[in-house]
Amino acid sequence: MEYFPLFMNLRQAPCLIVGGGEVALRKVRLLRAAGAELTVLSPVLCRELAELAAAGAVRHLAAEFVPDTVGGQRLVIAATDDRAVNRAVSDAAKAANIPVNVVDDPELSTWISPAIVDRSPLLIAVSTGGSVPVLGRLVRARLESLIPAGFGRLAGFGARFRDRVKARFADVEQRRAFWESVLEGPVADAVVAGSDDVAEQMMEQRLAEPDAPSGAVYLVGAGPGNPDLLTFRALRLMQQADVVLYDNLVAPALLELVRRDAERIFVGKQRANHALPQEDINALMLRLAQEGKRVLRLKGGDPFTFGRGGEEIEKLAEHGIPFEVVPGITSASGAAAYAGIPLTHRDYAQSVTFVTGHKQDGTIQLDWPALTRPHQTVVVYMGVSTASELCAAFVEHGKPSDTPAAVVEWATTERQRTVVGTLETLPALIGEHGIASPALIIVGEVVALAGRLGWFRRIENPTVTI
Repeated sequence: MEYFPLFMNLRQAPCLIVGGGEVALRKVRLLRAAGAELTVLSPVLCRELAELAAAGAVRHLAAEFVPDTVGGQRLVIAATDDRAVNRAVSDAAKAANIPVNVVDDPELSTWISPAIVDRSPLLIAVSTGGSVPVLGRLVRARLESLIPAGFGRLAGFGARFRDRVKARFADVEQRRAFWESVLEGPVADAVVAGSDDVAEQMMEQRLAEPDAPSGAVYLVGAGPGNPDLLTFRALRLMQQADVVLYDNLVAPALLELVRRDAERIFVGKQRANHALPQEDINALMLRLAQEGKRVLRLKGGDPFTFGRGGEEIEKLAEHGIPFEVVPGITSASGAAAYAGIPLTHRDYAQSVTFVTGHKQDGTIQLDWPALTRPHQTVVVYMGVSTASELCAAFVEHGKPSDTPAAVVEWATTERQRTVVGTLETLPALIGEHGIASPALIIVGEVVALAGRLGWFRRIENPTVTI
């Protein structure tokens, strides 16, 4: 170990930075975040440092460096582009036994600045010993994506209960097991999600009954299909769940990201073929959570956009089961973006409407006067099987038959196909190309932009022009 990792309390401690450029500014930002009282020594300051000095946030000494300047400092940083000056700063600090860092010069430094992941009070420092700082920053970037921003709140939350947990569990092993169950369970999830009141109620229950089951349900939007479009929160919960309930709109590649030992239950619903009725899905989630399991309800797109997410959490709320809803990129947004079809555009569409193409009582019951207004985009979910009726109804209610229309199948995945036509031609094109669910229909003038803006995979029949 070439460098010993150490966390130093610099709150209200005098620290000196020699240099007035952008490099010095980066160090000023770090030390200000740590609460240090900063003196910046440099004849000239960059604009932002000058503004900080003018506001009294840092003390400015407009002078050349002399060794006596380091006296009384807790920490010293040399950040000039003159190695002779940097060496003089280093020599003076070492002579006074003051820790000194010369930026990008480990030879002259007694300490080096690590790459920092800040989840205060949780801090993670990454160092390569000054040999390859860029590698340290790359590792930090990986950690940033893996560690929720809410972990800082979690550390503070745990600190508030530390003494009570210690009093409740005299045995060290029992205490460790309790904290592990809390920090890897629904209590921690509630804190990370910002639901402190819920987390405190759950923690009180855990302290009162440590062995009682403590399940929860997470409604997670899996997005339109491409695993790269998952949110960090969705991915973390997929790795933690005990049981996963998924449907046919969840791409197989997404299931590969679920925890390997998690139980997987298919509850998919297809047109006229329901693996489980909605009431049974609600009851299953409730039962599994009451057994103390962390249940992941993985839904294609977004749980609250034609995903029946509201119905599912109503049942959980009635029975006091903790739940969380994690939004996903809705299929409409994903399909439009990957097909090069802006849902809104200043020149063509000032609004967008999402509807479902399911039949009810043998008819498609939609607000046709509203849907046929000009200058808007209409996205139809679950409309491929009723495309002929849909397109005919648009025309019947006043939409021109040559209005651009497209269907996007398996949006955002390697299987994506985009077929472009008009309200008159689209139904035949769907049959000709064998388009099947999952697919969305997009109607509106913006569809004609697909030929120019479509960047992902190919566009079939991109002949419509405005």
